[in-house]
Amino acid sequence: MRRFSIATAVVGFWITAGVAAADAAPCLLITLTGTQSGPAAFNGQAGAGTLIRFGDDSNACGTVKLLVDAGRGTNMRLSQLDVTPVQLNAVFFTHMHSDHTEGFADIMFHRWAWDSRRPKLDVVCSADVASQFGFTVSCQKFVAHIGDAFLQSGEIAQRRVEGGGNVRLVGGPAELANLITFKATEEPQVVWSLRDVKVGDVKVSAIRSTHIPGHASYRVDTPAGSVVIGGDATNDLLTQPRAHSTSDQVELLAKGVDVIVHSTMHPIMGPDRDSGMPAEVFNRQSSTTDLGSMAQRVGAKHLFLTHLGPSIGATFQGAYKVPGGALTAADFRKAAEAGGFTGNIIVGTDLASLRLPAK
Repeated sequence: MRRFSIATAVVGFWITAGVAAADAAPCLLITLTGTQSGPAAFNGQAGAGTLIRFGDDSNACGTVKLLVDAGRGTNMRLSQLDVTPVQLNAVFFTHMHSDHTEGFADIMFHRWAWDSRRPKLDVVCSADVASQFGFTVSCQKFVAHIGDAFLQSGEIAQRRVEGGGNVRLVGGPAELANLITFKATEEPQVVWSLRDVKVGDVKVSAIRSTHIPGHASYRVDTPAGSVVIGGDATNDLLTQPRAHSTSDQVELLAKGVDVIVHSTMHPIMGPDRDSGMPAEVFNRQSSTTDLGSMAQRVGAKHLFLTHLGPSIGATFQGAYKVPGGALTAADFRKAAEAGGFTGNIIVGTDLASLRLPAK
């Protein structure tokens, strides 16, 4: 039986094993918990999210479990992976769009209902940012009020008198969040870390990127490999002409990375291709071809396409038609290859996974 001593720091925690287990090879497992692009619903796809598991062969890469974004249906996808919300070490948000956040309430309510006395869940995101249009984008308020609907409906009180009063916190799910905010900048900064003497250190860095105010992209470094989660990042220049649609900040973050997970818009949806999609919508995503070019420039070995616009098999992307009819995975792969990428391309579907090293 292992013994652990735990100390909490500002941006993470360190785990020291009192009794070392037998040596086992470290491994990194990256799984898409949802691939739906935008607030639309199509073919049962869950909202955007990526589960990153790190450990070794003795625990199926499961020492550390990090979730980046939590769109609708995330908890259901986690259950298919035999992962419960209480097993998560931290949740990271790229930005405050509902297709990346609306599953978070489900995750937090689950922790509250069944594991209120367990340690709080680290929730990591950008600090509040003022929009040029006069409002504030606030992850802090989103997290602080995540349980308000359950409080106002009376469910929190009702669940406590049903036998959970001794273990379920009176303030509801928000009491279980340990919020960690950072000011996103032009340079990578460490925002969360963990040290395990058995499997090694995990470090999460963040950088500012363009999509909406407060958008951030993340890089996770482990002894088994590294992965960048770009989110919905695009170039700072939101009008044409521009050299490329990808984020220069994400490219800096991704130098020498093993895996890039990134949302993408297929070039077929361009305003010049009779899709009806306005330029201001199209230009807020990275094109598949430009992502292939960026992945090649940074030396990535794997490009994981997610949050596909349009979804595979869909004839519309929201209100905008797909010129020529529905696309296939091969269409996205061909577009990424057209950018010059010679590595492994994975066209994402819900629960698609990549393991490093391959087994």
